[in-house]
Amino acid sequence: MFRALTRAVVAASIFIGAQGQLRAETTLEMAYMPIVPCSQLFVMEGMGWAKEAGLNLQLTKFSSGPAIVQAIASGKMDLMCFGIGPAMVTRGKGVKLKVVAAGITEQIAVIAQGDLVEYFDKYDSKEALRKFAEDKGRKVKIASFPKGSVPDTVTRHWLIKSLGMDLDEVQLIGMGASKVQQALLSRSVDAAGILEPILTIVEEKLEGSKVVVRASEMMNGQPGSTIAVREHVLAEHRAAIVKFVELHIRATEFLKEHPEKAAQHVKDFIAKGLLKEATVLNALKSPSSNFAADPNSILKQTEYMADFQKNYKINTKVSTDGLFDFSIYNDAIK
Repeated sequence: MFRALTRAVVAASIFIGAQGQLRAETTLEMAYMPIVPCSQLFVMEGMGWAKEAGLNLQLTKFSSGPAIVQAIASGKMDLMCFGIGPAMVTRGKGVKLKVVAAGITEQIAVIAQGDLVEYFDKYDSKEALRKFAEDKGRKVKIASFPKGSVPDTVTRHWLIKSLGMDLDEVQLIGMGASKVQQALLSRSVDAAGILEPILTIVEEKLEGSKVVVRASEMMNGQPGSTIAVREHVLAEHRAAIVKFVELHIRATEFLKEHPEKAAQHVKDFIAKGLLKEATVLNALKSPSSNFAADPNSILKQTEYMADFQKNYKINTKVSTDGLFDFSIYNDAIK
């Protein structure tokens, strides 16, 4: 009750806009991950667009999509940038949430290090994994995000559907973003099914590492990050959410057209701003950074991903029923 009243008071507050006029300000608690697929958020915050539009985004950083799902289940967060996988899981848990925009597509790739790279250079993917295991006397260790996340789901799809392997032929290990990067750099794992900026960071820092499989081979057209919002927040602050999506679309185009300028802002949100701007720019230009905004473009592959998760018991409670609200995007592009 107190939380709802507080938000109502904050939402009704006013501020002086860029032109000196008084405007209403809406405060929204937003979850995000410090990864390239959430770059639109970093651009709109870095450029000051959100504040200028009367949006006060209170940002909370999480290590993975499933961690955001836990926060949502406990009643926290109004708005979130996270993967379509966790969004389906959240909806499947009965939480009233809508996906209002896409963020990125075909974001996951496999990066290998050490001896495994040589096997991928010599053999096709299936033979490389099996031959490595045979020669080394152990399974290939592959890191990804926790089970049910987009990186995990796409990695499983690659192994099961693309390669026709059994999951128990490899050792798949789920962990948060920073731990995946750490595991690769310390050579604790042989490979990872992961996204940017981890792919670029590891290739730059770890000698002999290499992206050996790209997104289209793992799950063609795979949906990635999304912008989602609780239904009651959407009902109470629809105009603010439309404005947010309008800025999200603007940021998407900015990332495509001006990656050099965008890198300055993305850098501040990723790895606590400690990465070189050149590294961030390379991550933004990566084949795994296909920025998008239109939720209509990911509907078909989202349903495919949901069916895959159910059929292979990755998560049997995912749901796409009522998951999308396309009207927000349609209003935003007008």
